[in-house]
Amino acid sequence: MGLYLFGLALAVGFGLPVAVLSAAIAQGKAAAAALEGMARQPEAAGSIRTSMIIALAFIESLVIYALLMFFLLQGKLPGIDALANLPR
Repeated sequence: MGLYLFGLALAVGFGLPVAVLSAAIAQGKAAAAALEGMARQPEAAGSIRTSMIIALAFIESLVIYALLMFFLLQGKLPGIDALANLPR
């Protein structure tokens, strides 16, 4: 039981920050690639912009899913009083 709680606390504590940092890096790369594409082909800027906005929405939806998982898993963590009564 203790190892399960340790793994759950680790997942809750590190899951959301890893998801947010990964999404921030991905959004930065997507924006940089889109701006570079628009600079190379200004006539295709409209379609590139549309594709970038759709890609950013998908990336952001994954972060919202990670936030949902964070809240669901945090509800599974026991309180301090329950941890004090665990058998050793």
